[in-house]
Amino acid sequence: MTIVITLASAARAEHVQRQQEHLRAHPVDRVIVWLDVSPPERSEFPHGAEFADRAGARLVHVSPGEHGLRLAAGRNAGAREASRAGDASELLVFLDADCIPGAELLKRYEAAAAARPDALLAGPVTYLPPGAAVSTPEDLREATAPHPARPVPADGALLDGDRYELFWSLSFATTRETWDRLGGFDEGYEGYGGEDTDFAFRARDAGLPLVWVGGAHAYHQHHPTSSPPVQHLDDILRNGARFAERWGEWPMQGWLSAFADLGLVEQDGTGYRRVHPGPEAAPRI
Repeated sequence: MTIVITLASAARAEHVQRQQEHLRAHPVDRVIVWLDVSPPERSEFPHGAEFADRAGARLVHVSPGEHGLRLAAGRNAGAREASRAGDASELLVFLDADCIPGAELLKRYEAAAAARPDALLAGPVTYLPPGAAVSTPEDLREATAPHPARPVPADGALLDGDRYELFWSLSFATTRETWDRLGGFDEGYEGYGGEDTDFAFRARDAGLPLVWVGGAHAYHQHHPTSSPPVQHLDDILRNGARFAERWGEWPMQGWLSAFADLGLVEQDGTGYRRVHPGPEAAPRI
């Protein structure tokens, strides 16, 4: 059994609806984890009644914490909900709301899990430009241009990686047994950043391989953002410090360097601290 788990919020309602339209073509169970303060209203979740009331698309609600959206807790809650319908052999596929699955994504993850059931599986992601057509699998195939910073094996090929810091949670999969062995994500991370690298480093320490899955394409739908993500500055500093305390190094170094260049942070011993005044914390959307 394959179960697709998606994190969502009102800000990404249209994105997740397009994702679900593509997933409905596949015989998989689906769990959507709603991360806003209140559960979704039917009016803000397009066609929510259609798929929320189906056994293949169950809604789970995880409220924000003190510091923002609880992405780590949301993935854990989605996996718990998924376990109610499956068994130890099930495959958990995690797709963020922004990501539309390619036509072969589930097939490629399933084949990879059969060959490497102990692995943390990750597929290539294409960042779509504004206005990109996404209605059909053919639209997606024509738009395929995987992010160059991650490995892109040939279609159907499996590539072991040793750079666990490259793991991303936009699109990944594990067997239930591997998920349980890792214990899910660390729910001490709240807000933006760090929890996925922490998850990957724990896989590394547990001796679990990171395997890049050729052909398991996902397509990230465009939305406005900033680079570096100054709206998430406080989250990155807080979560980065938690990560550094455990692993002895800071994640998200590229963003931290960019913040330093903008005069928003400065090094403080072996860590970083905010320079005041700085940007306001991100709203909880």
